[in-house]
Amino acid sequence: MSEKVKPLEFTSANFEELVLNSDKPVLVDFWAQWCGPCLAMGPDVDALAEEVGDGAVVGKLDVDNNRDIAMKYGIMSIPTVIVFKNGEIHEKKVGRVNKAKLASMLG
Repeated sequence: MSEKVKPLEFTSANFEELVLNSDKPVLVDFWAQWCGPCLAMGPDVDALAEEVGDGAVVGKLDVDNNRDIAMKYGIMSIPTVIVFKNGEIHEKKVGRVNKAKLASMLG
């Protein structure tokens, strides 16, 4: 039985390496511990990470701990989900998104 795949934790220190330089699509969930809709969406992000396995990269970025990245990408409301492809923003959604929509954004 394989290990459960968990979303990565993106930070200011690893964002360029794990997101911008990835050769796979990357879904970044911009969230915060105090955000109710973010916490409600968490299980969908976790499930998606497990479903896509190594076909894509799924992770979360805590906006309180990584304000520079949040500011760089104009995150004004959370949750915000951005899919990056080849280091560029491919799609961006503000607000809670269900797992089916998250998966279609990666597609």
